[in-house]
This record gives sequence, C-alpha cells and structure tokens, in this order.
Amino acid sequence: MPEQTEVTKTDHPHRLDTLKSATTDSPLLRVHEASSKDAFLLLQDGSIYFGRGFGSGSDSVGEVVFNTGMVGYPESLTDPSYAGQILCFTYPLIGNYGVPSYKERDAFGLPKSFESGSIQVKGAVVQEACKTPSHWSSEKTLSEWLASEGVPGIEGVDTRALVTRLREVGVMMGIIANGQDLDQADRFRDQLRKAAGYDTIHLVREVSVRTPVVYGTGDRRVALIDCGAKLGIVRNLLSRGYQVVRLPYDSSYSEVMKHDPLGVVVSNGPGDPKLCVETVGCVESLIGSDVPTLGICLGEQIVGMAAGVETFKLKYGHRGQNKPCIDLSTARGYVTSQNHGFALDPNSLSKTDLKAWFVNADDHTIEGVYHRSKPCIAVQFHPEAHPGPYDTNFVFDKFAESMGHPRKRGEEIRSVSK
Repeated sequence: MPEQTEVTKTDHPHRLDTLKSATTDSPLLRVHEASSKDAFLLLQDGSIYFGRGFGSGSDSVGEVVFNTGMVGYPESLTDPSYAGQILCFTYPLIGNYGVPSYKERDAFGLPKSFESGSIQVKGAVVQEACKTPSHWSSEKTLSEWLASEGVPGIEGVDTRALVTRLREVGVMMGIIANGQDLDQADRFRDQLRKAAGYDTIHLVREVSVRTPVVYGTGDRRVALIDCGAKLGIVRNLLSRGYQVVRLPYDSSYSEVMKHDPLGVVVSNGPGDPKLCVETVGCVESLIGSDVPTLGICLGEQIVGMAAGVETFKLKYGHRGQNKPCIDLSTARGYVTSQNHGFALDPNSLSKTDLKAWFVNADDHTIEGVYHRSKPCIAVQFHPEAHPGPYDTNFVFDKFAESMGHPRKRGEEIRSVSK
C-alpha cells in the first residue's frame, strides 16, 4: 500500500506549506522560503509579475520571450539571437550546475560552454535561481555571472502564468525593475512606452563582427556571414576540415568572394530580417552565381527574402530544444533546437524557386527550404545544436556535399558525442 502523505502548515508568513510523510517526520518536498518581493517584471499590456532581483540589480527593457529547454542556460544566455530580449526559462530551477569559466576551451580554442564571448540577453526571468550549484566545472553561480556582466534577473516569478500570458497575447516588450515599490510602476510604464520596439532596432548590426575573423587553417575555406553567429556553427565547420572566415553582416558580394570561399553560411541572429537589406542583396548574388549557400535560422529568412519570399512574425516564436520537424522528402521526424520569432510565409514560397524541405510538426510553419536548381539550402532550426539535440547535424554534411565533399559511407550514423 503506498505511503500516505499530509500537508503540514507553518506559521511563518512567507513559507509555503511543506509536504510531509504521515509516518515519518522527514519532508518529501521542500519549497524554498519566499523572501520579500523587491523586483517586478512589467509587460507592455500592463501585466506585472513580482519577484526577487538577482544578478546586477539594474533595470532593463527588452522583448519578453520564453525558452522551454530544461538545460543549456549558459549556451542560451550567450546566444546572440537573444540580443534585445528578456528571456524567461520555463524550467523551474535554473543555475543548478553553475557557470563554467570562459577560459575552458574546446579542441578549436573556442569557449567550450558558450555560444559567444558574453551574455547577450537583456535580462533573465526564472522561477528559482539556484544559489548552491553542484558541478565540477562550476566557477560561479548564475547570479554572480549575470552581475559580473551587468545583466539583471528576477526570480520567484510564476513563470507558468507569464508564459501563458505570452502564448495567449503574444510576445511583447517588458521591463525588469529592481528595488522598486508598487507606487513606482507608473514611472516604468512611461519608460516602457517610450522605449524603441524590438522589431525596429537593427540588432544584427550590434552583434556582428566589425572586421573579418579567421578560424583554423587550410585551403578549404568557407565564408560565414555573421548576423549574430553561434560558435557552434564555427565548431561544426572546423570539425569538417574547413577554414572559416567570419565576415560582417553587411559584406558585399565582392567582399565575400575575395576570400575565395568554397561556400557561404548565413548565420542565425536577432531582430526583424527585413532590416538586413545589405545581407539579402549579397545572398541574392551568391545564389545567382551558383555559390553553395547554407542559411541557418535568421539566415533561412534571409535566403528566402533573397529569392522573393515574404516573412512574418510568429505570435510567440519557437525557442527550446524539443521542437519537432518533419523532413518532407522522407517523412522522417527530427527533434530540433530552435530560437526564432520570425518565419517564411508559405503563401509566397510557391511563387519562387525555393521548395519546402522541413515543416514544424506543431504549427506547420516552414522549417527548411532548398533551391530547385541552385546549390542552396536553409533551415529555420539550429543544426549546430548546443545545447542540443544533435539530430539534425547532417545539415552541415548536406552543405559539404554541395561543395563537393561528401562524407564516406557509414558516417551518416552519428552519436550525440560529436
């Protein structure tokens, strides 16, 4: 017969009930003690979510979005695609394995656990920020990391209620206010009204490199147009034996081709793709010149626009590590890592030379395209993964094949260790 339980009350004004066994005194579930509320998240529609500040303790404005991943907060927080956004994690405990050092490097000399050299988000929202992480590589807590880079966080928020609001109404601008009383809300409402909207800020310009950066050696060279590239893209290209030349987002066709690349990757990145006018023009020339091209995330939207496809903004986007996609050529399903708020319009796709390659199994939006006659492919998800899953890593092999470098028979069987 299963052990029965009972809820025991406490007189502490800020402690939630503790679930205890009816036969022993030991608690089965411990709920953290709630201290006084000293911060709040104010949304554009007037909704307020109270919590406790952590991290830098500053105020910050950004578009409020959510990520459904259970792990990978170091990678997510350093993903340039989150620039200009306040990120809410749906998993209830964040920071439990701490934060490793930027000095830890992989085999290519890149930061091992991060997707860029700094935190990219404008703020973090969590149910609980772990104060006592446990992992051999941990150098600091999540709060210490955010504080060291001047990024605010808020915990103790009912993230389920917040995410429900964003799903029902759509993502919107918000502000994290630290150390403020309720009577200060009107001042922050005014500040939020005056803030520039996410879709109007040219965020790609802010996260792209200013001058070319070269990774690796050798004569097999790939150009990476940096719209906010994750280091995972660089790692995947280097692991296949290519030298990578990372170029500014506004590089012209001639500037790209002077590096004599075998192919070009158009990276992920933040913001509205319609603002990337220079990149779209460059990619249009690349496709027209039969240069093997791979678009990833924002890069897919840019490839689509270069071919004449329209883009639109999703109500609340796709952000997480469990997004199912279907390969239309094989009917095979894949679990993918995603982080995007815009997508290609399927109604305008049929009028171009692009065909749908992948679709999202949840909402049937386009997740990948390929050109009918040119060596050009693009995906909306993140084949480089980091933090995972690695199911669609083969997209880089398809790109390598378009450059004349197919993998040996049997190498299509991959493990998550790669």
